[in-house]
Amino acid sequence: MATVKPIDPRRAAAVPAPLPPAPAEPPRSLRARRVAAAPTPAPVAARSTPGTTLDGSWDKRLSRGMVQPDATVDLHGHTLNSAYAMLDDALGRSIARGDRVILLITGKPPRPDSERPHARGAIRAAVGDWLHSSRHADAIAAVRGANPRHGGSGALYIVLRRPRRARIS
Repeated sequence: MATVKPIDPRRAAAVPAPLPPAPAEPPRSLRARRVAAAPTPAPVAARSTPGTTLDGSWDKRLSRGMVQPDATVDLHGHTLNSAYAMLDDALGRSIARGDRVILLITGKPPRPDSERPHARGAIRAAVGDWLHSSRHADAIAAVRGANPRHGGSGALYIVLRRPRRARIS
């Protein structure tokens, strides 16, 4: 049998008093528990967000570098504010021209072994949020990483949706 040592009176004063027990919840029916546990849905956005899927032929052509971009936007040397303004302006112009693929050059992300904190990759990290909240988000079909021929991990393809043609009835 183990021996029990008495508590030192000096250490006993440092131990906080136990908290009072929490009040018991009244019992709820099974249905009420299920309803309470269900997550609330996110509010529906007023406009659509950039798509995440393309058909297989598009993905294959993009991954092999067989698609020639219609426009190129290079964000090197820009601040976050000027890069956002430049991207927004370029998206507007490309949509107006009817372009399908934009090559967005952001610069390579920081290496995993780089010392923290580092200033590299701020634009690259923000581009996804910018595109998602852009006024042109409904015109973006997908965003994919670029082929090494077009910049690899330092660039992205932005695939724009085809403009809808008016149907004549």
